[in-house]
Amino acid sequence: MNVYGTKQIRNVALLGHGGAGKTTLAEAMAYVTGAIGRMGKIIDGNTISDYDKEETKRQFSISTSLIPLEYEGEDGPIKVNLLDTPGYFDFVGEVEEAISVADAAVIVVNCKAGIEVGTYKAWEMCEKYKLPRLFFVTNMDDDQASFRELLLKLEKEFGRKIAPFHLPIRENEKFIGFVNVVKMAGRRFTVNSDYVECEIPEYSQKNLVIAREALMEAVAETSEEYMERYFTGEEFTLDEISSALREHVTEGNIVPVMLGSGLNAQGAKMVLQAIDKYFPAPDHYECIGVDISTGERFTAKYNDNVSLSARVFKTVVDPFIGKYSLLKICTGTLKPDSIIFNVNKDSEEKLGRLYVLRGKEAIEVSELRAGDIGAVSKLNVTQTGDTIALRSAPIVYHKPEISTPYTYMRYRTKTKGDDDKVSNALSKLTEEDWTLKVVNDTENRQSLLCAIGDQQLEVAVSKLLNRYKVEIELSKPKFAYRETLRKKVEVQGKYKKQSGGHGQYGDVKMSFEPSDNLEKPYIFEESVFGGSVPRNYFPAVEKGIAECVLKGPLAAYPVVGLKATLLDGSYHPVDSSELAFKMAATTAFKKGFMEANPVLLEPIASLKVRVPDKFTGDVMGDLNRRRGRVLGMNSDHHGKQIVEADIPVSELFGYNTDLRSMTGGMGTYEYEFSRYELAPGDIQKREVEERASKVDKGTA
Repeated sequence: MNVYGTKQIRNVALLGHGGAGKTTLAEAMAYVTGAIGRMGKIIDGNTISDYDKEETKRQFSISTSLIPLEYEGEDGPIKVNLLDTPGYFDFVGEVEEAISVADAAVIVVNCKAGIEVGTYKAWEMCEKYKLPRLFFVTNMDDDQASFRELLLKLEKEFGRKIAPFHLPIRENEKFIGFVNVVKMAGRRFTVNSDYVECEIPEYSQKNLVIAREALMEAVAETSEEYMERYFTGEEFTLDEISSALREHVTEGNIVPVMLGSGLNAQGAKMVLQAIDKYFPAPDHYECIGVDISTGERFTAKYNDNVSLSARVFKTVVDPFIGKYSLLKICTGTLKPDSIIFNVNKDSEEKLGRLYVLRGKEAIEVSELRAGDIGAVSKLNVTQTGDTIALRSAPIVYHKPEISTPYTYMRYRTKTKGDDDKVSNALSKLTEEDWTLKVVNDTENRQSLLCAIGDQQLEVAVSKLLNRYKVEIELSKPKFAYRETLRKKVEVQGKYKKQSGGHGQYGDVKMSFEPSDNLEKPYIFEESVFGGSVPRNYFPAVEKGIAECVLKGPLAAYPVVGLKATLLDGSYHPVDSSELAFKMAATTAFKKGFMEANPVLLEPIASLKVRVPDKFTGDVMGDLNRRRGRVLGMNSDHHGKQIVEADIPVSELFGYNTDLRSMTGGMGTYEYEFSRYELAPGDIQKREVEERASKVDKGTA
């Protein structure tokens, strides 16, 4: 593959709902540019993008795939780096990685399915990152697809930015071409995306006038001169129209709507033409980071004539194709066999060859210039989010903003002795996917696998088996309850042991009561008078309490909110010892705690649920059913409400699936641990019964 300069590069993310046709469009674009000789099909499992076994088995994208295409543009050849992203919400981390390096986006909409949840989410991401975009309406070969109806919905949902660049031409209920609204010309498809000029059908004239008028208004708004000419009825030249539209599309003020059929490769070439004409090269933007040497903000245009800096936005770890670090060059030029400095890790690494990845195919290149996306293999230190630069010019760029995973399950290794294998395999999966996390919950002695949703967890388990030949099983996690007491008691604890010779003797009188501080396990005080317990044994008494609160006598959960006071006791001048007083305190604790009306506390989370207005009633009703307390509701000023509530952590198990079901996939949530509160009686009873054996055996 040829080397391309910054102005010749277009980095474009393909976004949209799962099943809308992103991968098929990518395949069609690769086909019409000659990158492949034959179009693959998702159903056959032979597309460029979906090369992973899990993707071919499930017939949808799981990872973002990079597809570099060479296209002969208006002003010479360009390179289009297509980033084909998954549409299913569990794999949003892959989309966020792609968006972090994209300079524009194509939102794919299935004309028959219409605007789906993934369409809204794609639009929201483009708005957040201020990306220019266009809509490509696919599936136009379906005679049930109504482009006019979809266009009206797009205008209603996304406003006056929507501008149809194409209108469909049908004959005998078949899609055979389109009207180019910009050039006011008809196009009849011949083979794939190739076309010949044709007459504009009479039935298209009415819609064409409306669409053309909207475009001319947009052109007029680019300058006062154009506005005056527009009001006097003067026509704009084609060059003036193209130039004005380019400015508007690049700034995101106009969103073109194009159409075609991905399966038949119709319209793919038109999308490439629009990418060349209307989407900006990387040097339209600035790269913003921090200069480590000065601590000051660093800003620069994408420029290949300065010092090297690049950021790693994705890692691919595959047992068959190896490990690749995908990076975007921000400044300078990256060449093979050079020494790079990882600024985040303060470490140098030696590069080997440079590649561009086309699906699973690694194509070697001689260099990568600013704005381009490529890959380096077998880096030992460098990970996703790291910045590489020259040691003499250490710049750090911000890491991609990746969603936090809130769904988790407990996992166990199926085969004894596979723990190390599972651990190594999971570390590779988590290196590849930032939204997959492994948490070692030492308190509950369980290992947790966290993800965005249940489908992602299922895919992770399948990858472990198929890629790394290890099996794990998932189950409901244990939740971290606490024990505390509700009244004050005074008890005596005595430890006496005589077995000939030197014995053991410790005697304490203690009070136990609530400390009113659930943040601390215990507070220890002493009010002993007259030396009934020598001062040198006080630490031993406290040590006994400190060990006991780790595992309470009610249900073997940690104790919090305890105030223990040493009141009195007795000792033996020969037989007393630190061990004896520690054991005496332990006896007093176990006896006193069970007499002090012990209760279980459950963890409470502060929850925020973001949903469209129409779903707030359903969401609040569901939260009440889950024992949540709704605290209030605030607008996010983007048509959604943020419902805030306190809810037991245990009630959030399975919430992700239920929320998506209630809101059609539009709802999102986040939470963080807040505090502990008294658990209801039925839950206390169940937990105490379930953990009775752990208390008796002393094995929490």
